[in-house]
Amino acid sequence: MPDDKPSRVLNEVIDANSAYAAQFGDKKDLALPPARGFAILTCMDARLDPAKYAGLAEGDAHVIRNAGGRATDDAIRSLVISHKLLGTKEWFVIHHTNCGMELFSDEIIGDLLEDNLETAAFDGKAWSNPKHGHGSAHGHFLKWHTIADGDGSVVQDVRRIREHPLVAPHIPIYGYVYDVTSGRLVEVEAATAAGKPRRGSL
Repeated sequence: MPDDKPSRVLNEVIDANSAYAAQFGDKKDLALPPARGFAILTCMDARLDPAKYAGLAEGDAHVIRNAGGRATDDAIRSLVISHKLLGTKEWFVIHHTNCGMELFSDEIIGDLLEDNLETAAFDGKAWSNPKHGHGSAHGHFLKWHTIADGDGSVVQDVRRIREHPLVAPHIPIYGYVYDVTSGRLVEVEAATAAGKPRRGSL
């Protein structure tokens, strides 16, 4: 029989929010457009805190996150809205070292999901399911946007954004990798070069 009690995590989040809301103050007056006029596309990895590594406060910038920080259709949808309706003028694509998206392929996750939907185990070399059965074949029909080359993935994503027909050609797009061992942003020069505004753009 399921336990109807709130989880410890849920209680911690609600308590933290109560403390935050109690000191919300002038944040209620923040404008909708980001005050510093830029957007970041980055990974959902819990070790990355864009507010800290990029010096952000509430209202400063748009931060778009997904697994790997990849330039998926939905990420580009958000970036286009960020510029077209909310005025951002510069974009960053920031991947990171030791990314989990480097540890599997589309085939591997498809096979794992077809076998079972619960959390898989990784022993440092291979993935396996502790439980079996009740899986789904749908995982074989998704593009998971895994990463085979760290710097190369940044270049690929910046190029995809730069070449997208709905992206204004005058927006500079910078490519970086966040080093999880030092906290530093390391430029991927080939990515930033690929993201330069196009000639003749406004």
